[in-house]
Amino acid sequence: MSRVGKMPIVVPQGVEVAVKDGLVSVKGSGGTMSLPQHVLVKIVNEGGKLNVSPVDESREANAMSGTFRQLVNNMVIGVSKGFEKKLTLIGVGYKAQAQGAKLNLSVGYSHPVNVDMPAGITVATPAPTEIVIKGADRQRVGQIAAEIRAIRPPEPYKGKGIRYSDEKVVIKETKKK
Repeated sequence: MSRVGKMPIVVPQGVEVAVKDGLVSVKGSGGTMSLPQHVLVKIVNEGGKLNVSPVDESREANAMSGTFRQLVNNMVIGVSKGFEKKLTLIGVGYKAQAQGAKLNLSVGYSHPVNVDMPAGITVATPAPTEIVIKGADRQRVGQIAAEIRAIRPPEPYKGKGIRYSDEKVVIKETKKK
């Protein structure tokens, strides 16, 4: 059996988990999220702990139990604490400004780039060269961060561009005669 799938999910105070009609729904202070239950996995709520187990002994059910357990765990963490990604702008004149559900970027193009945030995702700019993306859905937070980074990814010679705050960019040496 999957090592990840064996671990129980601890449900913190203030988070409600309901499993019914083939749907797992998690409700907390960060919002409500739901996920259709996979046919190869069964989930049991036992007094504040969720146990995910495969329906049979097949390889696919074993793999899916670990995947499904982590997806449900991410939903529990998302509605209780939330997820965030930090981006850093590096380059002369590069700046970002959050205005409500919009992000305005000046990253070396002839025009400013405007990015609209979907519902459930908030964006903040504590400094002109920092972007903080927050939300309850881990996948959507990561996807929005990747889309913003793709507007101007870091280039390998000077390192200018938008990068994750913990990302290391390997700088290439320029050609010499």
